[in-house]
Parts: sequence; C-alpha cells; structure tokens
Amino acid sequence: MGNRLVQYLLLAAVIAFLGAFLLAPIFTVVGVGLDRRLLAEVFSNYIYREGLINSFAIAGVTTFFVFLIAFPLALLYDRYDFPGKNLTHLFVMIPMILPPFVGALGFQQILGHYGVVNTILTGCGFPAVDFLGGSGRFWSVCLIEALHLYPILYLNLVTALGNLDPALDEAARNLGATRWERFRRITFPLMKPGILAGGSIVLVWSFTELGTPLMFGYNRVTSVQIFNGIMELESNPVPYALVVVMLFFAGAMYLAGKFALGKSPLNTTVKGAAGASAVRRAGWRRFVPTGVFLFVTQLAALPHIALVLTSFSMRWYNTILPREFTLLHFENALSDKIVLPSIVNSLHYSLLAMVIAVAVGVLVSLAAVRWKLWGSTLADLLAMLPLAVPGIIIAFGYLGMSVRFKFAAEYFNPVENPFLLLGIAYAVRRLPYVVRSVSAGLEQTPEELENAARSFGATAFATLRKVTLPLVFANVIVGALFAFSFSMLEVSDSLILAQKAQFYPITRAIYDLSQVLGSGPYIACAFGVWAMLFLAATLAAAGTMLGSRIGSIFKL
Repeated sequence: MGNRLVQYLLLAAVIAFLGAFLLAPIFTVVGVGLDRRLLAEVFSNYIYREGLINSFAIAGVTTFFVFLIAFPLALLYDRYDFPGKNLTHLFVMIPMILPPFVGALGFQQILGHYGVVNTILTGCGFPAVDFLGGSGRFWSVCLIEALHLYPILYLNLVTALGNLDPALDEAARNLGATRWERFRRITFPLMKPGILAGGSIVLVWSFTELGTPLMFGYNRVTSVQIFNGIMELESNPVPYALVVVMLFFAGAMYLAGKFALGKSPLNTTVKGAAGASAVRRAGWRRFVPTGVFLFVTQLAALPHIALVLTSFSMRWYNTILPREFTLLHFENALSDKIVLPSIVNSLHYSLLAMVIAVAVGVLVSLAAVRWKLWGSTLADLLAMLPLAVPGIIIAFGYLGMSVRFKFAAEYFNPVENPFLLLGIAYAVRRLPYVVRSVSAGLEQTPEELENAARSFGATAFATLRKVTLPLVFANVIVGALFAFSFSMLEVSDSLILAQKAQFYPITRAIYDLSQVLGSGPYIACAFGVWAMLFLAATLAAAGTMLGSRIGSIFKL
C-alpha cells in the first residue's frame, strides 16, 4: 500500500508540473486571444490573412517535398539488401544535426543572386534566378525545411514497413497479383500508420516553423508576425489571437492524424519479420539503392556544406567554391562578446532541461508502462502534447504569463533572468523524446526479471534501482542526449524568451550575429559549425545505441 501511495504521489507531481508549465501557458494565450474582436481583426486584416495562407502553403508544399524524398527511400530500405544498409540510419539523420534556420545561412550563399546555383546557370548561358526574393523566397523556405524534416517521415515509414508480414505480399504474388497491385492493395494501405504519424508531425512543424522564414526575411508568415509583435504586447494584443488561430489549426492537423491513425488497418495486422523479404540484387544493380541514399544525403547536406564553406571563406562571390579560405571568422566568433557567454548559457539551460525532462519522462513511462496507475494515460497524453502544440505557442504562453501574472513575473521573468523559464521550456518541448525512448525500452524488457527480484524480497524501490533502470539505461541515456542536444539548438523558445544579450543562448546569438552587416553572417556561420559538430556527435551516439529503433523517438 505504501509503495502504491508513493507512485500515485509521484504521478500527481508530474501531472501538476505539466499542468503548470504546459497547460497554463496555453490557457493564458487562449484566455486573451479568444476574443471575438481580436479574432475578427486576424481574419479581416489582409496582412494577417496573407500570413495564414502563406503558412498553410509552406506546410503543404514542404510536406509534399518530404514525401517525394522519404517515400522512395523507405521502400528501397525495406525491399533491398545493399552495401552500406546498416549505415543508412546515420546518413538519414544528417539533416537533423542543424536547425534549418542555421542551415539557411549557408543556403543563402548557394541560392543568392551571385551564389553557386546562379553562377552555374549564367555560366551555361541561362539568366540568373532570384531565389531569395519574391516567390523564390517561398520555394527556398519550403526546400530547406523539407531537407531538414524528411528523416522524421522516413523513420516512421521504415518502422511501419518493418511491421508488415511478408507472407501477405507472398500470398498475393502466388495468386497472380502484379507488383503494382500488391503495392496499391497491401503495402500502401498498411503503411498508413507511418504516413499519418510522420506526415502529421511534418505538417504541424512546417506550419509553425519560425526560424527559417525569419532568416530568409519572409515576414508574411503567421509565426514571424507573432515574433514581430512581441515587443508591443501591452498595446497590441493581436499576436495573442494569432497564436490562438495557429494553435487551433495545428491541433486540428495533429488530431486528424491521430484519428486517422486510430482507424488504421495496421492495428490489427500481425507483426512480420523486418527485412525478411529484402532482396539482394546481383552485379552493379545492388549498388543502386546505395547510390540513391548517398545522392539524397548529399542533397540534404548542402546547407551544412555551405555553412562550413562560408565559415572558412574570405571571398565567395560569383564562384562555385570560395576563392580564398581563412580562420578569421572563427577567431572573431571566439572574441565576440556574446558568443562565449551564449555557449555557457546554453549549457546551463540545457543541463537543467535534461535533468527535468529525464526525471519527468522516466516517471511518466513507469506510470504508464509498468505501474499502470489510474491517471497515467492522462500524464502520457500531456507528455506527448508538445508534439501537437508548437514551440512558438508554448514560448509565447510563458511570455504572456510573465506579463500578466505577478507571481510568474517575479520568478519567471524573461527580461530579468530567463534561466528557470528557458530550462523548463526546453524540458517541456523535449519531453516526448524521453518518454518515447524510455517507454520503448520498458515495453521491450520482460517484467519477469522484476517479478523475480520482488519474489526474493526486494523492495519496489530496490527493484527499480537495481533491475528496471539498469535494463533501460541505454534508452534513458538516449532520451537524455536528445533532450540536451536539441535544447542546445532550440529556436522558438530561445528567440522569444531570451530578451537580453547577457542571457542569450546559442541560437539567439547566431540570429543576432546574422543580422549584423558586414562580417556578421560569416561569424554566425562559424558559430553554427560548432553547434553542428556538437549535435552530430550526439546523434551518432544515439544512433549507435538504438540502431534502427531510433525511429521510435520521432513517432506520433
């Protein structure tokens, strides 16, 4: 009885934490923004309507591009055995090692008027194309977001394909069904969980993305309009209404995916042996899938390559590669007054976020998977809610709380010291990754080992400490790595909640540097290279620990 009481007290503490730092910010925004006059202003004002239309357009086009990239890759991975297949998950994760808004710094060098692409076009006798102005800016935003987000859909699709029973396809083949008929009637319908899960995340993410449009100067987007309205919240409450509208549509997209996923036929199918039907082609054909993966990886790595080259370049104007290289930008980055403090700040914020996310995530997973407490489903739903509620909305909610409530303004003031606020905000945003990782480990660990320990007289706490946690330690470490590393490069919370230069985290420092005329963008690129290397090491460690199971981290 005592153990059960402690478990319920811990669960109550978790739910209270999520209520205070997840639901309360959302309700704060809704309480102000759900005003008929403000909402009427949003839908009657041409500028705000255009922002919504552009946000929807970016989400739709980006998701379409993501499908064009991820769908063929997932089919190739599932159907063929080819050289380098074991490394494909690491290749696919390369786009995730840098936020797209940082990659946009390098991409501007590729797509600029005197950039790489236009240099090639004019060299071949074609006119230059304005990729960063007019409608070209829209397509550039969609492209760089798609190159960043396609791994999420790919990993979900590979997981869905791995759960299919190869016997179904074999039976249809024996009955005379063609390859197209088998794909249309068996494979594609049974892939719907992966399509809906990954597609929903990509759709919501691209709909609410702040950093990439902001970096490209594409201001007629709802997320950027919210960001630009932060400084006049007390005199102009329209941004609250914009956040409410964005929350409504993002939630609708997420729930539509969940509803469709719940009715998916795969929920009733038998799990097959992953890779059991993989074919190994003879001769040069067996290298074709490898070549496709390498091509897509190189394409997705273009922003990173451009970022690195820009950080080392002295002169890169109307040429394919820089004419001169230098280390000056790295020296200037280290000597800049906001760079080193921002690294220290990010370490502090991210360490706090990691501790909070791991503590809360482990408790949620234990309550839902092992303890099976009444109310654990609510905690699990709340922990996964940040996947449906965009970071810009949660961050804006924190800002609104600090403006409207005296208690919040005293202890969680983003102007005076955002340490607690940013640490908690980062933790809430990355909590789903910890919960997914730890829950997957608990589901794959047999309970018989824990039951055996209890039968020998071990207490519940001793069993948890000596049996359960050691068995899922790798999953806890992976969740902690994701919470820490993605917090180091969090965009929305950093741009909105860090108000003073002395409290800037890395991403806010990169953004401010990129706005400085002259050498500012080059210093920002040099700073971004460090961030990219850091996150690359983290993802490599996580991929090594989880292997193909890393896809479970990005499931809806």
